Amino acid sequence: MRPLIALTLAQPTPDRVGSNRLYREALERAGADVLEVYPGDQLPVDIDGLLLAGGGDVDPARYGQPNTAADKIDSQRDELELALAHRVIDDDLPVLGICRGFQVLNVAFGGKLVQDVADHRPAEPDGVVRHEGVLPRAGSRLAAAVGDAPLTVNSRHHQAVIAETLGSRLLATAHVHELVEAFEATDKHWVVGVQWHPERTREVSPAAVRIFDAFVAQAAATTRTAR
Repeated sequence: MRPLIALTLAQPTPDRVGSNRLYREALERAGADVLEVYPGDQLPVDIDGLLLAGGGDVDPARYGQPNTAADKIDSQRDELELALAHRVIDDDLPVLGICRGFQVLNVAFGGKLVQDVADHRPAEPDGVVRHEGVLPRAGSRLAAAVGDAPLTVNSRHHQAVIAETLGSRLLATAHVHELVEAFEATDKHWVVGVQWHPERTREVSPAAVRIFDAFVAQAAATTRTAR
């Protein structure tokens, strides 16, 4: 049985249609059925996993800070994703967070965000920064999914997680200098966040794309029929 994955997305404006499609296609290639969820929608039920996708910044008020650099805030999306993340985490279903989704997960686990870092969000509308030699932590869920060889990954963000802002019960599993680039929950079956964009397959190591296969396999193992 193909697992049903809830995919949270920004509203499909003309500049978001293509990027939204990449997430859906990555999940479908990995063997999932996809339920797209947008700001203002009702929380889905009877799902087998959750993918929190990229997008604008999380409102700093969500982690108890004044806004010093956050932009493109969507309060409805913050509300939906944090509520859904808490529910799915409590149910111990598989979760994958990508870029903004990585940051949402960190906030859901009680962490905070660095509101602006230099040189990780290029001025070009669709540009990225490449990072080479990103090493998955041995024995981590990330390494089990993509291998333990160094990765080339992409970066398009200006908010970030560092050791001092990492949420409780989260273990950093990859770094780019001082920035946490991947983490996992230590007390849940499979909750993984990556700061990069593995759905943009031409910009990352082929191994990095396998995170979708691992995620969908975990969701398939805990489908509604299996539960």
